[in-house]
Amino acid sequence: MHGHRQTARTSIIETDAPAAGANSQMRPADWNRKLVHYREPNSLRSAWELTVTLVPFLFIWTLAWLALEVNTALAIGLAVLNSGFLVRLFMIQHDCGHGAFFRDRRLNNGIGRAISVVTLTPYDVWRETHAIHHATTGNLDRRGIGDLPTLTIAEYRSRGRLGRFGYRLVRNPLFLFGVVPFFTFFLQNRIPVGLMRSGWGYWASAMATNVAIIAALLTIAVVGRADAILFIFLPTMLLAASAGMWMFYIQHQFEETTWDDNSDWNISEAALHGSSYYVLPPVLNWFTGNIGVHHVHHLASRIPFYRLGDVLRDHPALAAIQRVTLRESFRCARLHLWNEEERRLVTFAEANARPVMTTD
Repeated sequence: MHGHRQTARTSIIETDAPAAGANSQMRPADWNRKLVHYREPNSLRSAWELTVTLVPFLFIWTLAWLALEVNTALAIGLAVLNSGFLVRLFMIQHDCGHGAFFRDRRLNNGIGRAISVVTLTPYDVWRETHAIHHATTGNLDRRGIGDLPTLTIAEYRSRGRLGRFGYRLVRNPLFLFGVVPFFTFFLQNRIPVGLMRSGWGYWASAMATNVAIIAALLTIAVVGRADAILFIFLPTMLLAASAGMWMFYIQHQFEETTWDDNSDWNISEAALHGSSYYVLPPVLNWFTGNIGVHHVHHLASRIPFYRLGDVLRDHPALAAIQRVTLRESFRCARLHLWNEEERRLVTFAEANARPVMTTD
């Protein structure tokens, strides 16, 4: 890895030269102020990004529908291609949830809610749980909403055999990127998990999304072709869900991430050093809405995704830290436990090789 190893509240990174010409040092909190002017969305650019994502998505869906008359494998292939556009639609919904895609809040919410029917993700529920994720990322005392299960070595060892088995199962890559995406998008999203007692608004969001999804699927089955659900809808959704789960994983589950107890936790430190810069090829950056520039996104979540590249271009210091390349990222799938002493994520094997601390 090429990340920047740090300890809580003490991290300072060397930044690009200011106008005066001398190098300066900046703390993570300083970046919040420096990145403010990138937050303003361009309405025409946002409309264009929505158009070049939604129109191809609908066009390929139509082609796949027509392809069912000719060759089922061709239809499935088109569905696989379309999963990339579905991921990008989710990223637009994501920016709408942050109020970052359009200047008008009502327009953001309207577009976000419309897309949520396609992504099977109730907009208002996800917006709130994702806000909790941003407010608690890297905090060991506030895990549980909007994140992936992550235990320290000590917590894992304190569990019984069944508890350890359950944790290993959840963290197994085949389960995490195969079963969990299906469970999350097809089942868990049907109710406001995490906000069950937070008011009727979240229930309304979940139930309204459910009704719209059912209506869309019934229309496809009754008016059109029932097999389109099996050979177009499901492949598109499942692959996009797995890709989305992988992106969410790699954004925070890398070796040199950071976790702290609440007393030592700092939101700016966690944003910059607990989030990765996932270095992807340009085509994958496009389909994922630059969300790989995740450390910048957590520092300033109101920046539209199409301006995240501008931040890296203008501030090379941010492009030099927390880097995880595509090749390196595959090793991250083996990292499962937080080593509090070494301040890094480790494999089960590394944790087992670590001696058990005992007290007299």
